[in-house]
Amino acid sequence: MPIFEYECARCGAVGSEIVIGSQRPPAPACGQCGSRRTRRVMSTFAVVETEASRLQRFDPSQAQGESFYKDSRNVGLWAKKRARQMGVDLGPRFEATVEKARSGKLIKDML
Repeated sequence: MPIFEYECARCGAVGSEIVIGSQRPPAPACGQCGSRRTRRVMSTFAVVETEASRLQRFDPSQAQGESFYKDSRNVGLWAKKRARQMGVDLGPRFEATVEKARSGKLIKDML
């Protein structure tokens, strides 16, 4: 059963509808304002990327945008990349510290 997403032309709300059967149903009324002026839109999706591929793609010499620093997965990425470039193994203790920092446990342990 596919799930289609619809956007309301009147209020901008996006809602989902489960489709039963093989026929594409008419656009549903908006769940927020009741308007019948809805249109099907592309559903959101996520891209899963391994840390190895993020590390390979990461360039420590380039400035990063604000969203980079808001993503906890990027904690320690610069150090890992630079260590790899220099041929240094930071070891399991470093990896454990990075994981604690990413999860917020490092700060809790400091308090």
